[in-house]
Amino acid sequence: MKKSFCLKVFNLSKKYGDFYALKNISFELPESGIYGLLGTNGAGKTTLLGMILGLITPSSGDIFVFNKNFSLNYKDLLKRMNFESPYVDLPKKLTVKQNLIFYSRLYGVENFMNNIEILSKNLKIFDLLERNFGTLSAGQKTRVGLCKALINKPDLLLLDEPTASLDPETSMFVRKFLLSYQKVNKISILIASHNMAEVESICKRVIILDKGRIKLDGKPEDLVRKYKQKNLEQLFINIGE
Repeated sequence: MKKSFCLKVFNLSKKYGDFYALKNISFELPESGIYGLLGTNGAGKTTLLGMILGLITPSSGDIFVFNKNFSLNYKDLLKRMNFESPYVDLPKKLTVKQNLIFYSRLYGVENFMNNIEILSKNLKIFDLLERNFGTLSAGQKTRVGLCKALINKPDLLLLDEPTASLDPETSMFVRKFLLSYQKVNKISILIASHNMAEVESICKRVIILDKGRIKLDGKPEDLVRKYKQKNLEQLFINIGE
């Protein structure tokens, strides 16, 4: 039986002049799971996410999403995907509800008000629906952003630093929510992060990028054991030396 992958990249590269942001990377991620993408600033994480979303054109190589070539099927595949980053704000003068309605219509979501109600209650933002987005705290904006990213019930969710600048309590809430949502809905989630403890606690596999190349790839517990480190953060520090 042919294996089903949520994401597969083959010899993927992105070159700017003589500089490679990514150079000949290849990996496969099975459907249904939470995966981590680690690396320092400039390692290539944002470039990779941009190419998966079709925002950046690869210099060479191929991307497959759900076993389909992304470049040939991007319109249909993007309907099954979504993205969230705390570094990308929603329109500040619109209310939370207006923002969520806009993105629901953008994705052609049916019965979107029902989706908004369920997600907003689960993410504890129901009482914020009439507030202008620009008046919210960082934690509230993060939960609204997750609601927006799940409004179309994506099969593949890409998250860029989902708990950046959040207090420990809100970070814990986001991690627990993602674990629960993935378990119930069997979706695939790829998280780009600097938070080693977070990735180690929720991701069943991690890919560590360094200067545009894959340095390590595997289950967090296997990598820690193989390199005889206390945890993923210690491993990350030592492999960079």
